[in-house]
Amino acid sequence: MKLALIFLGMILGLSYGHYNYGFIFSSDICLFAGITLIMPTLFNVKLKDITLLYVYRSIMIKGLLINYLLLPIIALLIGLLTNNFGIAAGLFLLSVLSGGGMVMHWIKTANADTSLGFVLLLVNLIFVSFSLLMLHTFGIYTSDFFGESYLDGPNMSNFAKSVIILLIIIPFVVSRVVIFIKPLKTFIEKQKSYISNISIFLIIFYLFALNKSQALFEIYEWEPELIYISFIAVVGFYAIVYLVSKKLYDTTSAQERAAFWHTVTRYITLALVISTFSISTFGTSMLLPIMFAYMIQIPFSAKISQIQQKELNNEIHTAV
Repeated sequence: MKLALIFLGMILGLSYGHYNYGFIFSSDICLFAGITLIMPTLFNVKLKDITLLYVYRSIMIKGLLINYLLLPIIALLIGLLTNNFGIAAGLFLLSVLSGGGMVMHWIKTANADTSLGFVLLLVNLIFVSFSLLMLHTFGIYTSDFFGESYLDGPNMSNFAKSVIILLIIIPFVVSRVVIFIKPLKTFIEKQKSYISNISIFLIIFYLFALNKSQALFEIYEWEPELIYISFIAVVGFYAIVYLVSKKLYDTTSAQERAAFWHTVTRYITLALVISTFSISTFGTSMLLPIMFAYMIQIPFSAKISQIQQKELNNEIHTAV
């Protein structure tokens, strides 16, 4: 259902933008994503849960090293092989944005530690500013390799502040207010899946209907080989990420399973927002890895979830 909505949102968004000149980007879309996708996941977050970062500090540190050191190196190597600045930048952006709007769904499905999962979600959102700094550094040191010029505009330096306000501070404050309005909180919790599906559809429709996104048609017409290169690069990236995560996390632990899901999933909606905002810097092809990430990550995550549930069931039967 969710995957079908994603494809529909992409198709309708590109079609609308193509025939109606597209939308102009507004940061209000980040606020909409924060309220509809992130805010409902914060109901169970308590300030005392922050102490879990100390209790499970070894897991957190391992996750940070994997998500902000190992995965960017993997993405960098694959990106260099593509020989395209935009594709490499899009792949690198995916590598430095951990978790995402659906990560809590997969954590719950895996019977992992949801409290730690929530805290890790907040930590990764706070690290968005660091992620943008890493992307900026990527642009500086790889542009010569690709034979491109890198002129950093206000998008890289100022976007982080807006992300923190719109995706962390406001959703958290709103969640504290909603908690005290019992009927509203109950309604949101009961309809969470519908709200999530509708929100994702609208966000994807809007982002693919942006006037900047219409440049994808030019890629299809003039450089169609970039589509295949990008697809292969994204598939390879996710495959390696899964193998690395499977090796480095102990998925028999509920806490490590939570960290595992914050590694195998990327914040693709935020990546799409940032890439749409940044194609004037890195090129239109930056959108391609993000677009394919939508097509790959959701069915990929569903398959991993099935494998993980089967392994957990086997462990339970063995213990009995």
